Amino acid sequence: MDPAKFSRKLWSARKQLILMLAPLLLLPLLFVVPSKEGKCLYVVLLMAVYWCTEALPLAVTAMLPVCLFPTMGILPSKKVCPQYFLETNFLFLSGLVMASAIEEWGLHRRIALKVLKIVGVKPAWLILGMMITSSFLSMWLSNTATTAMMLPIANAILESLFGNLETLKENCKLKSDPEGDTQVKMHVLPCEKQMLTTENNRPDWTDRSEQKNLEEVRREAEYQMKVWKGFLICIPYAASIGGTATLTGTAPNLILVGQLKSYFPECDLINFGSWFVFAFPLMLLFLILGWIWIAFLYGGLNTRLCISKHDAREAAEAKARAVIDEDYKKLGPIKFAEGSIAFFFIIFAVLLFTRDPKFVTGWSIFFPKGYVSDAVTGVIIISILFFFPSQRPSLRWWFDSRASNTPYVPLLSWRKAQECVPWNIILLLGGGFAMAKGCEESGLAVWIGNHLQPLAQVPSAVAVILITAFIACFTEFASNTATIIIFLPVIAELAIRVKVNPLYFMIPATTGCSYAFMLPVSTPPNSIAFASGHLMVKDMVKTGFVMNILGILCVSLAMNTWALHMFDLHIYPDWARPLNDSSVTVATHTIAAMNMTG
Repeated sequence: MDPAKFSRKLWSARKQLILMLAPLLLLPLLFVVPSKEGKCLYVVLLMAVYWCTEALPLAVTAMLPVCLFPTMGILPSKKVCPQYFLETNFLFLSGLVMASAIEEWGLHRRIALKVLKIVGVKPAWLILGMMITSSFLSMWLSNTATTAMMLPIANAILESLFGNLETLKENCKLKSDPEGDTQVKMHVLPCEKQMLTTENNRPDWTDRSEQKNLEEVRREAEYQMKVWKGFLICIPYAASIGGTATLTGTAPNLILVGQLKSYFPECDLINFGSWFVFAFPLMLLFLILGWIWIAFLYGGLNTRLCISKHDAREAAEAKARAVIDEDYKKLGPIKFAEGSIAFFFIIFAVLLFTRDPKFVTGWSIFFPKGYVSDAVTGVIIISILFFFPSQRPSLRWWFDSRASNTPYVPLLSWRKAQECVPWNIILLLGGGFAMAKGCEESGLAVWIGNHLQPLAQVPSAVAVILITAFIACFTEFASNTATIIIFLPVIAELAIRVKVNPLYFMIPATTGCSYAFMLPVSTPPNSIAFASGHLMVKDMVKTGFVMNILGILCVSLAMNTWALHMFDLHIYPDWARPLNDSSVTVATHTIAAMNMTG
């Protein structure tokens, strides 16, 4: 058989081959590594292979612990199954339901258009407006939903600014023809649609000016294409950055909380409020630096940013401003349902933030310690959405016999919630928690930690940069949720072995796995932007490489400044000692007993 055809057959059957070969190739682990640890390592690596290659759907791979942990004698099913719906999953579910209510009544679109009206229509300000809006929405909605909503708005504004994209692409390819035998479709700006035709018989004195016009058209079209790309690429990047600012913004943040509770039950430092205080300034810093880089790279930073010029570009900007104003007017006045959702959304955020923000006393002190968590708060608020009316209630209706008996419609129906909630992500979270439980109970985490002892020589500040960089690179090729599930137990054990506060390593890893900017396949938002057909892989690699470096530096700065004092990262905490010191304590007591008996 032709090698090329055979290789294509292998590629088409790659998932089936991985499904069959991966379990066989990993079998030696069962004989090389100690019994229980080896079995757990076998399952963990098998799940890692399936997650990274997507040989099985991510959610199906996440359920493998239910099958393999009990049958291989690693963990009984009564300990595995509860991991799939911990209180962390309820917090995530409440965030998703709130997001679906916001989408149902179009509140997110009103917020987006209002921000764009405020920032203005100059390219750099519009890019900033797009990034602010995308990052804010992705703090509460999913990154994918935010990107899918913002891209059509961006395209409508861009078409009003620069006209038809295909015409723009044609004008980018224009070259001055010395023989003058070209026909040019000119579309510098939407208000300047015209045809410029050059003929062989024109007088010689026009040739130079026509060539100059062609060059001007080409340069203007290239500038406009750069700005267009900047608009499209800033949205998924801002959505990924914004998701890090809240616990419910992206799944890895919740996995951190869940695994902290599994490994360090006494650690209560990370909740919605304390995470927001740490991550929101980090998000703002990264967003501003990212805006400067994208605006610089794609032509938005120039003198027009601060100085008004009366030229053709200003006319196009005026038209874009009119498009935004018109779209906002079409929304009409704020409806009762929109106002209600906005009210409950604000209450949702405020209650989560103030429950126990750590730097001040929260309202949770009114309840017995440990009884009320972020999950309880979230579920209380979203439960109200299922019975609160979407139309303004009226007492007059009860006494008016002629009033129509309209059906009662709540702010959110269960059917809509079911459609919007990605249950596969909830299973993925559960799979991560089950894996962490297995690593802890089997002793695999301790076994890995013993083999990481040589890394103790690396300075902690350097280790933070290396961990963030490694996770950010790995997540370019794998799901960020799967990445953090695989590596967080290892990083926690590393921190224990080198006597560093586990949060000092675990927080950068969690944040870094959301910084996947270089490839279209890295995240669903990247894929959506790339699928528009206007971006090339080299555009994302060139922009994303610097974005990754900026993100790593921002995380390192945050961990060594305000996070250091917020979470007392310079101290090895008592809540991390039992896992590390249990064997030492036992040995100490044994020696003391021997001395006493001697």
